[in-house]
Amino acid sequence: MGSNFTAIYDACVLYPAPLRDLLMQLALSDLYRARWTEKIHSEWMRNVLKNRPDLSKKQLTRTKNLMDRSVRDCLIEGYEYIIPSLELPDPDDRHILAAAIKGQADIIVTMNLKDFPNSILSEYEIEAQHPDIFIADLIDIYPMRVATAAEACRKRLKNPPKSIDEYLEILLKQGLTVTTSLLKQYCYEI
Repeated sequence: MGSNFTAIYDACVLYPAPLRDLLMQLALSDLYRARWTEKIHSEWMRNVLKNRPDLSKKQLTRTKNLMDRSVRDCLIEGYEYIIPSLELPDPDDRHILAAAIKGQADIIVTMNLKDFPNSILSEYEIEAQHPDIFIADLIDIYPMRVATAAEACRKRLKNPPKSIDEYLEILLKQGLTVTTSLLKQYCYEI
């Protein structure tokens, strides 16, 4: 991977705040290029609002705007014309593949791997990867930079503050089992 390596985030990895925070911190590290679309924003925000009545659209719009301002050239536009030509198990996911094609993404970071079969994605030289494997691969290449990003996320948790072990437990609950075991080796060195 390198800064030309491009990953598009599916809405499902932006939905849970701890995972979104870590993926955003990693996007700021310039280890790769992170991208998404307004439609992906709409999807994760709609689902958060449906399941978290304690949060407001205004709060999530602020988060969305911060994401867009913080990561240069993150928004993919003008991909809609590609959608009708694509076939996926879930037609509602075609917009993500279309954006990945238009944005020249190498990878789609998603928890829904079954919705993005390699037999289809390989035609476009794109791979779908679970965020656990995506982050674990980054750790293999840039262990201290990823650990530093995770530590920055942990330090932002102030209400209440979290110990390293408590933060790693949060990541574990996000399904990041490999990532968590790898981070244990490096988090205490920062």
